[in-house]
Amino acid sequence: MCTSIRFTDNSGHMYLGRNLDWSFDYGQQVRVMPRGFHIPYSFIDDATAAHAVIGMCIDYRNYPMFFDCGNDAGLAVAGLNFPGYAEYAEGPVDGKTNIAAYEFPLWVAATFSTVDEVEAALRDTVIVAKSAGEGLGVSLLHWIIGDSQRSIVVEVMADGLHVYDDPVDTLANQPTFPWHMENLRTYITATSDFPQTATWRGAELKPYGAGAGMRGIPGDCYSPSRFVKAAYLNANYPQKESETENVVRMFRSLEGVVMIEGASRMGDGKFEKTIYTGCFSARTGNYYYAMYGDPSIRYVSLMDAEGASPDRLVVPEPRRS
Repeated sequence: MCTSIRFTDNSGHMYLGRNLDWSFDYGQQVRVMPRGFHIPYSFIDDATAAHAVIGMCIDYRNYPMFFDCGNDAGLAVAGLNFPGYAEYAEGPVDGKTNIAAYEFPLWVAATFSTVDEVEAALRDTVIVAKSAGEGLGVSLLHWIIGDSQRSIVVEVMADGLHVYDDPVDTLANQPTFPWHMENLRTYITATSDFPQTATWRGAELKPYGAGAGMRGIPGDCYSPSRFVKAAYLNANYPQKESETENVVRMFRSLEGVVMIEGASRMGDGKFEKTIYTGCFSARTGNYYYAMYGDPSIRYVSLMDAEGASPDRLVVPEPRRS
């Protein structure tokens, strides 16, 4: 499963991050795709990347199958697991822009500059259930897409493609995004304020300390619970100014919904854990990440693609944050 949030700093620069949760490592790598890179889409001919893109991916034969990524225009996207709900077209549809499900994050980041542009294009887009290669399968996902102005959620189900404004800048897994937003109404009394002393008849009931206003916010690993807690943390974290402060904000917020090995067993008997946490900064073009077994934060930069050949993905040297 997964959780993602988006926010902006005091100057309006966007940060979009995510936890990727599963029971095993995918062999994921951080890659930078240079502007002008030839993209071998399944249903689009002669496509070259209008933007340089950076993010976490499976590097499949010099093709970046991004889990999440951001581009040089400050647009970012992350795909999260959505089984039981996601349902793509069985094949391409004439007269439409047809995008294979595994291509979607790359198509968004390589093609567009803003959420508005993406939303307009999606009115004429079909997501197709096509895998990248034999034995790879088709991942059942939904996506959060953000820029400096707003974020949207894209869900493709049996009744078609849906685009939702995301006023809480949060996404988790199933059920659907509208269900999660309705569920938030259950927690409208939650507050980060220090609680006041209460009087019950002749008794004065004083708080033990801070945090009582948050009672009722769930802390378990279930997808609806992670959505609620992530939305609460994202809504109440004070805005910060510097790059360092905002990267800390992202990683600390996502730690609040991290999956700890041993806490949640999957249907196949294996324990789910947060394989990595990633964060794209539109302010610097840096991509920050930390792995489950090594929580130190490293980063690579879109600048690593400067002067690179458009024929190859860039394998950047990570720096410590």
